[in-house]
Amino acid sequence: MSSSRYLVGIDLGTTHTVVAYCSITSDLQDEAVKIFDIDQLIAPGEVARKPLLPSFRYHPTSGEIAPDLCVLPWDNKPVNGDFPEAIIGEYARELGAKVEGRQITSAKSWLSHTGVDRNQPILPWAASSGVQKVSPVIASASYLNHVRQCWDYHHPQDKLAHQDVVITIPASFDESARALTIEAAKLAGLSHMVLLEEPQAVCYDWYSRHHNEAETLLKDIPLLMVCDIGGGTTDLSLIKVSYQNERLKLDRIGVGDHLMLGGDNLDLALAHHAESSLHTGGKRLSAAGLSKLIQQTRRAKEQLLAENAPDQMNVTLLGSGSKLIGGSRSAVLTKDQVNQIALDGFFPVSPFDERPNQRQSAVVEFGLPYASDPAISKHLAHFISEHHAACCDAMGFSNTSADEANPVIPPAILLNGGVFNSPVLSERIQDIFTHWKGASVTCLDNPHPDLAVAYGAVAYAKARHGAQLKIGGGSARSFFLDLHTQPAHSGICLLPRGTEEGVEVALSDRKFALTLGEPVRFNLYASSDDTPTSAGDILPLDKPHMTSLPPFVITLDSETDRESLAANQKDRVDVTLACQLTEVGTLQLECVSVDMPDKRWRVEFSVRKTAAVDNLLDASEDIPHPTALQSARIAIQKAYGGSKKHADEQPVKTLRNDLEKYLGKREDWEMPALRALADTLLDSKKRRRRSAVHERNWLKLTGYTLRPGFGDPVDDWRMNQVWALYQHNLQFFQSAQSWNDWWIFWRRVAGGLNQVQQEIIYKDIAKYIHPSATRNPKLAKEMQERGYEQMVRLAASLEHIAFEKKLQLIEWLFSRLQKTQFAQAHWWAIGRIGSRFPLYGSRHNLLTAQHISYCLPELLDSDWKDEPDIALAAVMMCRKTGDRTLDIDDELRQQVITKLQASKAPDRWIEMVAEHKVLTQEENQRVYGDSLPSGLILLE
Repeated sequence: MSSSRYLVGIDLGTTHTVVAYCSITSDLQDEAVKIFDIDQLIAPGEVARKPLLPSFRYHPTSGEIAPDLCVLPWDNKPVNGDFPEAIIGEYARELGAKVEGRQITSAKSWLSHTGVDRNQPILPWAASSGVQKVSPVIASASYLNHVRQCWDYHHPQDKLAHQDVVITIPASFDESARALTIEAAKLAGLSHMVLLEEPQAVCYDWYSRHHNEAETLLKDIPLLMVCDIGGGTTDLSLIKVSYQNERLKLDRIGVGDHLMLGGDNLDLALAHHAESSLHTGGKRLSAAGLSKLIQQTRRAKEQLLAENAPDQMNVTLLGSGSKLIGGSRSAVLTKDQVNQIALDGFFPVSPFDERPNQRQSAVVEFGLPYASDPAISKHLAHFISEHHAACCDAMGFSNTSADEANPVIPPAILLNGGVFNSPVLSERIQDIFTHWKGASVTCLDNPHPDLAVAYGAVAYAKARHGAQLKIGGGSARSFFLDLHTQPAHSGICLLPRGTEEGVEVALSDRKFALTLGEPVRFNLYASSDDTPTSAGDILPLDKPHMTSLPPFVITLDSETDRESLAANQKDRVDVTLACQLTEVGTLQLECVSVDMPDKRWRVEFSVRKTAAVDNLLDASEDIPHPTALQSARIAIQKAYGGSKKHADEQPVKTLRNDLEKYLGKREDWEMPALRALADTLLDSKKRRRRSAVHERNWLKLTGYTLRPGFGDPVDDWRMNQVWALYQHNLQFFQSAQSWNDWWIFWRRVAGGLNQVQQEIIYKDIAKYIHPSATRNPKLAKEMQERGYEQMVRLAASLEHIAFEKKLQLIEWLFSRLQKTQFAQAHWWAIGRIGSRFPLYGSRHNLLTAQHISYCLPELLDSDWKDEPDIALAAVMMCRKTGDRTLDIDDELRQQVITKLQASKAPDRWIEMVAEHKVLTQEENQRVYGDSLPSGLILLE
């Protein structure tokens, strides 16, 4: 690799991507930083260089735009997994305001959204039929790839991959979002880069512009708060100002939690207001139509909040297809309306002791869970109060000299983000701080809110070269390892908050015995709490400020021949842990051999299954008494031990009762106990084939202890072992009960199977569910013998199968309803397939609201009093989510509610259709076909 010639800062923003750079010279401190103008399509066949690359993608239909009208100056090569037809930048933003369902926005917000699989092709969220989709990672990588190709075109001798690159991220990004940002950068060809928190970048930019006078300007300012309110997030940081050896010193001493609240929310609120004024015949716009409207209200907002704003603006929503002009509708937004919504709704002058309303449900639009309370001022107050100790320390107060009645308000603020292009909103923020402090606060200047982060990224790169002051602070959070202690749930501090990058913290006095050749899990927590903490400190993990992280998982290679080990003997190694913050801002954890300190194993984050893992909150890590659990495992080994010639069925028949004798009722078994039993059963999987009783009971117990196939980071490893059983099929296939147990087993663990595996199962059972099967004597006979009803329930539970197969399956089931046989299973399956809340699959793969609306008339024509299974199916298909891409229209919803009321359906069912309600454990069991493990709560 050639040496770097440039320092390059990339602000990968929610709304815009901005690139700044400077040459690496001997006088680097005073070297001018410039904005790199980015070539992009601004109209068909028209390319222009602009300082901002709108972070928008548009996916045109085939033939919509001639290829020669989309040519960029370079030979466009998309990243792996992307396609070349996508349009990026200003023209993509303009097209999205005219055409429904083909635009990707807020890819950065999706990177931090743990409720979906961020590596799956789910965007555009409100996609029209047939639109190609990409993952949030690919979408983010495509913007960086566009920047890289543009840079390389203009600097053929100095490729971007060879420069000193800094990419900015929100300070509130968790470890998985940081890791996915790095993955996107690598996909775009930027393997060597570092990450920088955006509020720090803003501060770096300010210092870079004022480095000759910074000490004078900050002389009476011991504490500075950076408020970076971008398109998708509100990002907050506290900067302590001090002096060391009479030299200015800046340290970041606090960061806010992830807050999905920003300019996008204001645009959405204005769109909702405008929607109510459009002539829509009383019907809400589709999700794609709302997306078009948001592009219009965004423009109106920017103009009506600007200086010398007009009194009003028209917002026009164009029609579609042949009605493009004639079908257009308009609404008027006035300056007063926009000011009222922005100021009163998002920036109210609220009392300092007023906190965000956490009781109301989060606002969900386009699949993104925005903050439940839009009042940004309340979130600012909450952030300051959460960092009370740090504020006191920076201001030189004791903790007792300030309280809620006399809070420590930072005497200076630094504002950044697109919303602060509006003088109205900048002045309102100052008014809020002045109101809280009871005196004026200093607002440090920021002449370019859209560019400051990119400029600051280059200033940070200068600081890394020693050319200017570097902001200290190190790790924004403390990291803890869960010790699974009882009764107090405690963790040991691995890396204290403030640890600088590259500084290794070793817990040499703590030893861990790890089993080789098997996956090992480390459950970690992070805390941004400002309580002083040292490595090795043990603190409770059930405090509000503790956040569970994606786990670290490792399989340590064993050099011992497994066959040489005695029965049940484990190959173990004693290790200590070493932890550090890498230069890209991520946590690095290593296991260090006690006997050979040079032997180390790097432990990696388990981020691939975050959609599944994050759907479940492990509310309790209770582990039974070790003796009880060991007795239970011995009982399993006895039942499935001994020689094949003397296989005794009696211990197998009584095994469940024996386990409950040791561990209590199985409904109360917690996840650690369940998975420990599952591991013992998996060790006995070959011996399940001794008799039909052995096999059936093994399937029942293993399926129960492994359900729902995910939720524990080691479940991927377990499911790899389980899948091999499917190819072997049943040993004792003569019994219909054995087939029932076989299909129930796969339904229970289906959440741990990938799409390919689920498609294989679906292919094998689809021939029995197809309506023509009843006319085929051979298939009809096998249906009866092989557990048809459980096949149907399994097929409906395969949430990863292709969308087209789900449509096919629900059509077959409606056709099979012409006969009453298996009607209960058919209706259950219809409700499961049409459910608005998947158990483990991604929401992008659900049936659309339009498909549900097409199915509902047949359900509405039935008698729900006599057939409550049909009513439950309707409830599952019509449950309120708040996301109009999934919700049926209001008129149809009211029909369902009216029929439920007339049918004397349970009040809970009616509430679930009328408003967003979370299922109880009992409802989960009825809807999803099984209970969730005790201690696991489905987060919807």
